[in-house]
Amino acid sequence: MPTAPVYDSDADADLGRPRRALLIAAVALAVVAIGAILVIAATRHAPPQPVVLPAVAAPQATNAACRALADALPQRLGDYQRASLAQPAPPGAAAWRAGPDGEPVVLRCGLDRPADFVVGSPIQVVDRVQWFEVTAGQQSGGEAGRSTWYTVDRPVYVALTLPSGSGPTPIQQLSDVIDGTVAAVPINPAQAR
Repeated sequence: MPTAPVYDSDADADLGRPRRALLIAAVALAVVAIGAILVIAATRHAPPQPVVLPAVAAPQATNAACRALADALPQRLGDYQRASLAQPAPPGAAAWRAGPDGEPVVLRCGLDRPADFVVGSPIQVVDRVQWFEVTAGQQSGGEAGRSTWYTVDRPVYVALTLPSGSGPTPIQQLSDVIDGTVAAVPINPAQAR
């Protein structure tokens, strides 16, 4: 008569332990891998979109003063980092953003004299550069809270559009750059209407 197999409960338990340990290690490795993938995915940011600037009349945007200014523009303006412009980029323009989707600080060089800059217009001096402010309400299609400042004592008009809450740093830093690269000239406002 055949003999029945003899089971050793301790030996069976020893065979199950390596299999169980291997299974637990595989599950733990899978959980760690999924966790790492999720952390990487959560910390990745989409590349910032270029700043889209509409074309405006800037007849002097390619002259020597604007080229010198463009070459001297900094990569940072306080909390704002230089941003790429969507193509075709208007000549004489540059932009900076505080975040990937933040409202940009926009500089345009070589513009025409602002229509509202007339004899008697208030002028503010920031670090040896004379600026004339046009608020959003005065600009056609301007956004609330934005303001545009024009240099009025340089051979070319430079416009600096600031988003609401940008603080004084962008205009101060750019005033230093403008003063160091574009020579001052007497102001030339239009006659009051």
